[in-house]
Amino acid sequence: MEPVRFETKIAVLLRDDLAVWQRLNVTAFLVSGIAGTHPEVVGEAYEDADGQTYLPMFRQPVLVFEGSKELMAAAHERALRREIEHSVFTQELFATGNDRDNRAAVKAVRTEELDLVGIAVYGPKNAVDKVLKGARMHH
Repeated sequence: MEPVRFETKIAVLLRDDLAVWQRLNVTAFLVSGIAGTHPEVVGEAYEDADGQTYLPMFRQPVLVFEGSKELMAAAHERALRREIEHSVFTQELFATGNDRDNRAAVKAVRTEELDLVGIAVYGPKNAVDKVLKGARMHH
């Protein structure tokens, strides 16, 4: 069997100064936006040998990168300029506890002043690579 190749890429960029729990939390929230708006990226439900079923997951890998606050701002600007769909997570969202307050926290800040700690992008591989230029794989 030949390996499956994807023309698209799902990638998360995290600010490199986050605590481990923050990185995990931000990643989970960011990719939910992609799954929620692009049903084609989600595969079929899983089933084990006993017939127990499990929720479906992404059909393709999610790559996680990290970079500085400055790189985060540059990647966000490139995503906007290239019209690449993306989700954002700002520093203020760590202090909120619900969706309504999350939305209000983002709405209160101008685009160029967002204190981004993470973004997730989905699109053609080459476009996503250009948005993430300079980022390094998360380790």
